[in-house]
Amino acid sequence: MMPRHFPLPPYFGSLKNLVITVLVCLFSYNGKAAPPNILFIVADDLGYSDLGCYGGEIDTPHLDALAKGGIRLTQFYTMGRCCPSRASILTGQYPHRIGLGHMTQDIKQPGYRGQVSDQAQTIAQALKPAGYRSFIAGKWHLGTPDPTQHGFEEFYGTLTSAKRFFDPNHLIRLPQGRKKIEYPEGDFYATDAVTDHALSFLKQTDATPDQPWFLYLAYNAPHFPLHARPEDIAKYKDRFHDGWDTLRTKRLDRMKKLGIIAKETCLTPRSPYWNYGESKTGTNPAWDSLPKNRRIDLARRMAIYAAMVDRMDQQIGRIIANLKARGELDNTLIVFLSDNGACAEWDPRGFDIKSSNQNIQHNKNGLDKMGGPDTFHSAGSGWANASNTPWRLYKHFSHEGGINSPCIVHWPAGLADHAGKIDHQPAHIIDLMQTAIIVSGSKYSGTLDLPGTDLIAQLKNNNPQNRTLYFEHEGNRAIRSGDWKLVSLRDQPWELYDFKTTRTELKNLANEYPAIVKNLSKQWKTWAKKNQVSPLPRDYQVDYLRALK
Repeated sequence: MMPRHFPLPPYFGSLKNLVITVLVCLFSYNGKAAPPNILFIVADDLGYSDLGCYGGEIDTPHLDALAKGGIRLTQFYTMGRCCPSRASILTGQYPHRIGLGHMTQDIKQPGYRGQVSDQAQTIAQALKPAGYRSFIAGKWHLGTPDPTQHGFEEFYGTLTSAKRFFDPNHLIRLPQGRKKIEYPEGDFYATDAVTDHALSFLKQTDATPDQPWFLYLAYNAPHFPLHARPEDIAKYKDRFHDGWDTLRTKRLDRMKKLGIIAKETCLTPRSPYWNYGESKTGTNPAWDSLPKNRRIDLARRMAIYAAMVDRMDQQIGRIIANLKARGELDNTLIVFLSDNGACAEWDPRGFDIKSSNQNIQHNKNGLDKMGGPDTFHSAGSGWANASNTPWRLYKHFSHEGGINSPCIVHWPAGLADHAGKIDHQPAHIIDLMQTAIIVSGSKYSGTLDLPGTDLIAQLKNNNPQNRTLYFEHEGNRAIRSGDWKLVSLRDQPWELYDFKTTRTELKNLANEYPAIVKNLSKQWKTWAKKNQVSPLPRDYQVDYLRALK
């Protein structure tokens, strides 16, 4: 069996990556290509257009480089919320099918038990027969107390959601008895620490060079609270004072030039919002209609958000540099995505202190303290709307702003002829498990059929076939079939959109094509019954969402 590392003498210089690629492709295990390492990188609440390579103004050079050497997907879909999406990533199932249709509270319905079912097999478990070692650094949030009981050797991170980026006690190490990396007083930052531990896990694989590895690198950034290092915030302190209306317009123009969206795409109107724990709704206001001090406060919030994304990109750069140094980058399948669209919680002002309808307008000296360890902010619905340019709505919803994620696939050894490509085929988060199994050469032994497809084969296919994809979260539901999308807000009528020309969901065709509405809604109901989605809960037992009568 050939070793996985191919150390080269220094005089190879700039030819090093080329030589590694050739060797990876030529050498084999028992006549088969060497299975790739697999790295899934998941951002938390990142908007569709936040990255530079998707049209954003945030500096993300390392992700932009992955995009240049890989493929950007423009129609990659998630489940619209953290727990359900992460359940789908790690099991390849629609989340309700394995008990995680909502969050981690048990509301006593099969699809909503609040933890991943014993029936579900994780990627780590599925890859083990192929000799893979598996690690997780970052966010788990599948409702169970120990990822190492689900096939992972090592874990460092949070079992639930991020609450404190500057508190080392907020992240834990498993299995019990494993030591965390220690940091000097005042020098801890979660995004950096997650990366440090991920690198320490990869170091362990030096002892087993014949075994490939799977790393699930699930960052908490840029999920609230908005916490960032001062030097990163300073970089963006003046970047967002023009406001969200100008930002949306500029992003739209860059996205068209990049080829992310069609040139005829129009910017959607400012999206509505729903206030925490209330029935109050409204529409995101024009930036220029806000008082000056409010605009200053909001610009600071977005600066912190951008700093968190920037820092995450810096840490991804460390991972990439490590893979290059190890000679493993070319035969590592890297997939980068967000778990859902940007977070609007809960109105244009954002919140403070805790997730609630509570806001503090910060002024003068208070602005410099924002983003520090003693603060707790969100960016609010106006900036979330901008982060999801050009789509409608946000996280929680099944309109494009909630479920359409940036996605970069990078694998030089497996996608050598596709560098820099932008792919417009629909794909889904359920595809990641199936893809990992196929590229690894492993054999799936789970009791539940996998509904996804091989993403690598789809990206190579010059004659893509129409797919039917399904969504539901908190009663917000959708079905995407070919160019048609049927979507609805909770307890509201179905809306029908034709994506042949635009995906902005502005022209509702439900009244013009009742037969299509009937057919697609029937398909959705059949899927919902099969996957434990229905009956939809009337009460999700959370204070921010009213129970239906």
